[in-house]
Order: sequence, then C-alpha cells, then structure tokens
Amino acid sequence: MEPTEKLSDSLLALIPAEVVSVSSNLRLAGYEAYLVGGCVRDLLINRRPKDWDITTNAKPEQIQEIFPNSYYTNDFGTVGVKIDTENESLQIIEVTPYRTESGYSNKRHPDSVHFGEKLEEDLARRDFTINAIALDESKGQIIDPYKGQKDLILEVIRTVGEPHKRFEEDGLRLMRAVRLVAELNFALDSDTAEAIKSKSLNLKHISRERIRDEFIRILNSDQPMMALVLSQQLGILEFISSDLPKGIGIDQNQAHSYDVFGHLLRAVQHAADKNWSLDVRIAALFHDVSKPETRRWSDEKKDWTFYGHDVVGAKTTKKALEDLKFSRETIDKVTKLVRWHMFFSDPDEITLSAVRRMINNVGEENIWDLLNLRICDRIGTGRPKEQPFRFRKYKSMVEEALRDPISVKMLKTNGDRIIDIFHVEPGPKLGWILNALLEDVLDNSENNNEKYLDKKTSELLNIPEKELKLLGELGKKKRDEKEAEELKKILEKNYVE
Repeated sequence: MEPTEKLSDSLLALIPAEVVSVSSNLRLAGYEAYLVGGCVRDLLINRRPKDWDITTNAKPEQIQEIFPNSYYTNDFGTVGVKIDTENESLQIIEVTPYRTESGYSNKRHPDSVHFGEKLEEDLARRDFTINAIALDESKGQIIDPYKGQKDLILEVIRTVGEPHKRFEEDGLRLMRAVRLVAELNFALDSDTAEAIKSKSLNLKHISRERIRDEFIRILNSDQPMMALVLSQQLGILEFISSDLPKGIGIDQNQAHSYDVFGHLLRAVQHAADKNWSLDVRIAALFHDVSKPETRRWSDEKKDWTFYGHDVVGAKTTKKALEDLKFSRETIDKVTKLVRWHMFFSDPDEITLSAVRRMINNVGEENIWDLLNLRICDRIGTGRPKEQPFRFRKYKSMVEEALRDPISVKMLKTNGDRIIDIFHVEPGPKLGWILNALLEDVLDNSENNNEKYLDKKTSELLNIPEKELKLLGELGKKKRDEKEAEELKKILEKNYVE
C-alpha cells in the first residue's frame, strides 16, 4: 500500500449503500460530508469496517431537518440517523458536525465543544493519525493531513500532534492505543509509548465502565497477550486489575514452564487463537490469579503448592469483575469457571458419578466452556498437547453423562397410558410390551408416535404371553446393544478405546 489521494474503486465498492445515501443527502442539502475515523482506516488496510461515521459542517438541528428519523442525545453534536435495514450494524449511522474542543479538566471530556466550519479543525482534535483520515466517497478523495496512511504502511500507532498533550486531554486514549495495537497487530510509536507511560495515572479519572469496554475489546482481539504485556510495561495493567501484575516473577511448580503471569497470558492467548467466547477468555486470564497468595513451599514435595487457589481465585475474580462493572451474568459464569477449573486435578480417578457432580457444580450450560478453560490452562503451562488421553476420556464421559440413555422413556407412550387405554394390570407383562415397542422404534424412528404405538400395543396384547415375554426380552437386548453402540461412538469420537 502507498499513500494516495484517491481510494480505489474496489474499496469504494465496499461502502454500503445506506452509508452512501446518508452522505449523499447531506451534500444534496448543500453541506459537506466525509467518512472519517476507523471506517476509513479499515478500508485503507482492506479490513471490513464494523462501524460507519460521517462528519459534516451541518449543525445537529440541520442534520435532523434532513433526516427526521434521527435522534440527538449528547453534548458533542452526534446525531444518530436511523436506517430501515435488516443489517444491525447499519441501523444507526452516526453523523457528527465538525467540532473543536477546549479544556479537559476531568481528563476525559472537553470542557467545551464548538461546532466548526472546516474539516481540518475536526481532524486536528482526533486521537491517532490513522484515525484522522477523511474520505469523500463521492469522489474517492482522501484527506490525510497527519500522514495517517504512512503510519498504516509502517503499522504504527502515533498520536495526532504532541502525545503528552493528547493523553492529558483524554486518559482513555491510553488504553485505546493499546487496544488498537491488539486489534490491528501494529506497534506503538516510541514517543507515544513514552507518553503513555508518563501519563498512566490519568486512568484514575476514567470510569470503570469505559476501561472495561476497552479491556473487552483487547480480550476479543487476536492478540490479547501482546496487548496485556504492553499494558504491564506501560504501567496501565493495574488499572484493569491490580491482581494480575502480582503474578509477575511468581515461579510455579515443576509442571509449569512460566511464572504465574506468563502462564495466564499464554492461557488467554490460546483462548483467542481458538476464537473461544469472551467468558472463556476472561476465565483463562484470571483462573490462577490467586496463586501468589496461596503459594507455599512443601519440604515433602520439594516444590511449590497452591492449595485452595481455585477457591480464593473465584473470590478475587468476582471482586475484580464487579469493580469493572461487568454484568451479573458474566460475573457468575466466569467465577464458576475459575472456581471449578481444577476439576481434573486427580485424573486417574475418573468416574461417571464424579463427572455428573462436576456438571451439577458448574451447570450443564457451562461444562464445555470449563473443558475449554482446562485446555487453555494446559497450553499455558508450556505443554504442547491440548488433549492427552485422560482428558479425552473425561470429555467422552461428559458426553455420556449429558446424553439421555436409550430407554422406554423415549417412547411416545408409557405404562400409565397403556393401563388407562387397554386396562393392562401393572406387572411384568407391561414391561414386556414397552420393551417390545422400544425395539420396534429403534428399528424405525418414524414409528414413535401415539397412533402407531397404540395400534402395536393392541397387537401385542393379542399374542400368547410366552411369545410376548420373548419379544420383550429381545427388545431389552436390542436396547442394551444400541446403548453400547452409542457409547462406542462417543469413545471413538474422542479417540478413547
């Protein structure tokens, strides 16, 4: 990619018609209109934009005159234009007037905002050069006064103007820089990095909700490990969680190749590599967070022990996520995963009843995330294999425990129904009938309906009892064979013999 004054037709074609319609209507009304910020940046690096922002010299009330189906709810002039489309990412397109800002006494928001007349004024207030590029899509014209395209080529994050001033204005920009490193796999400009380090305390003025949102985007990126290492080096990790840096330099037992912090970073990176959920990524980052305070030396083992770190860690994790204002649902789930991540501590004694207890502890809806967390834990130790034999065996037993067993309960009829309709006395005869019906259904699942089963029951009642008993025993044998066959499939699926 080379810096250019024009965007190629192939990239212009990626701009949705809904976005083009909004900017075109602004121009038809006599105003300027430019795509700006992250969407232009992403287009220039062949990355599909997730959000679309437009800036204009129209004032909020003028924008709303053009787009009656819109709303204006903040002090910064942003108007949300509602679009009738099934694409959720395009249902609201934000249009913001050019603006200048002055004074940031709270280290987050400008003390005053003035709507401007020139695009250059608006671009001058933006955070990073790669976000200070505008595009007139009607002409394909690129406006890039701060050489953002050059920084895209260099793959570097650099502030617009003097970095200390930029970070003094808005403390959240400190985390946003690191988040962009993770999302784009870029590097930090050295002056920008030095300024972040010197201004790290400005994060004290930022709401926990805003820090949480940037933290989530870091974890959901492809490179959370790199971003978290950078956060620690720049002195801002403690504003995410003061517990995480405590693992730095805390050696573990012989099963681990890394200190606690390094282990947690590699665990969360594996969750990202696997594209697992945010809940699993958070749990991977926090699962051993309380090892530093539970570490004890064992003369008997000649090694470190961490008894109870799962229980203490669950409490620590809960407190950390509450501090970051995560949802109750997220806090409850992640805390459960951390609490029970040591379920596999005694892998030689795996019983189906123990597996069922674990499913009951963590919840059926969370059991597979718990197993994925265990994989992250294993990879984080430095071991190359994700799923050794004993873990695969555990997975197969989870599948078995979650599976409804093959039994007469699968039938669309039952003993009570047969007694009520056919006046059969409770006893062995009823059991023979049900097992005979089950054999029929196992051979042809379409027969599992009340009409067919009632007809078949009537036929079975008309045959000699000795023959009925034989049919029932054959049905029970078929059930056992089918059950064994299903369990064999589970074992083979998990490479367990």
